[in-house]
Amino acid sequence: MNSIQKPSPHPQRKSRTSANQRQASLINTAASLFATNGFTGTTTKRIAKAAGVSEALLFKYFPTKQALYTAILEEKAQYSGLREAVEDAAKKQDDERLFTLLASYRIRRGADPTLFRLLLFSALEGHEMSDMFFQRQYQVFHDLLANYIHRRIEVGAFRTVDPLLAARAFFGIIVHHRLLHDVYGLPMHLTHEDTVAEYVSLFLGGLVRQSSDA
Repeated sequence: MNSIQKPSPHPQRKSRTSANQRQASLINTAASLFATNGFTGTTTKRIAKAAGVSEALLFKYFPTKQALYTAILEEKAQYSGLREAVEDAAKKQDDERLFTLLASYRIRRGADPTLFRLLLFSALEGHEMSDMFFQRQYQVFHDLLANYIHRRIEVGAFRTVDPLLAARAFFGIIVHHRLLHDVYGLPMHLTHEDTVAEYVSLFLGGLVRQSSDA
């Protein structure tokens, strides 16, 4: 006697999970292609083929390449409480922790180089996604750091420098590091933790006011 197969108790949940997995797969595939070939050099047809789906199905989830690019930012640009941690360090005037947090987010074990490559492509191609990328990935922390440096100068903890240029200089160190290791493939000779500590020590060493500066 054949047994009657019972229907799944949660068919909608299973369908929803499957849809989420398909969407995540499309995002990862597109991110990899954008990071390799640029925004203009990657067609929706190529993305669909690489993901193993039809172009029509791709459009069902993402009507345009811009929508897909935005989804990539939403998916990959996760700060996981970074801003709250940085603001807490700023409130406590913990210079070393604040700079370490900012550097560690960009230089960390297992960091995805895709975002950095996407930033470079979007800027070089000069399309509208470049501003969106910069605002979400860098501007918020760039402004936060410049304001922090300004406040520390006012209370006499840092020597007198241009806060905006100082913030640019610090992030310039990090960006150059990413360029060397994520784009040119230069191997790291220190651990990620030691690298961050060295960069922070070097930068704060030139920024913190010494007794002889008074």
